[in-house]
Amino acid sequence: MKIVITLLLASFLLINCQQQPTVAQDKAAITAVLKAQQEAWSQGDLEAFLQGYWKSDSLKFYGSKGLTYGWDKTLANYKKRYPTLDHTGELQFVINDMTLIEENAYYVMGEYHLKRKVGNADSVFIIIFKRINGVWKIVADMSC
Repeated sequence: MKIVITLLLASFLLINCQQQPTVAQDKAAITAVLKAQQEAWSQGDLEAFLQGYWKSDSLKFYGSKGLTYGWDKTLANYKKRYPTLDHTGELQFVINDMTLIEENAYYVMGEYHLKRKVGNADSVFIIIFKRINGVWKIVADMSC
């Protein structure tokens, strides 16, 4: 009986360990979200850019105008600040650090560089990614 229980427990642990993504897989998935955002932004598609964010009233965005709560308000602010392709321009992210906070949560520190007709813009950000229902989403963003 002990052998059967031990074998069942070992099988359960082996299956669960194989199903858990590694840190490298997590980072690759988060990087893919950022790459998709970069491409959407550069096409002037702010709604597609915001698909990388948690579509919730609990989303937090902290920028030069203060703290904004919610996906819809964040999108409205982006549309107001970046109304045309001349304003969005071409986005390039530079990721300086990506660190596991706890299971299913990372912070990402980086830089963004906008090349655009209305004048280039460069600054830094820190974002918090959380795996929600198996998908990586930004739940908090502080961009200057």
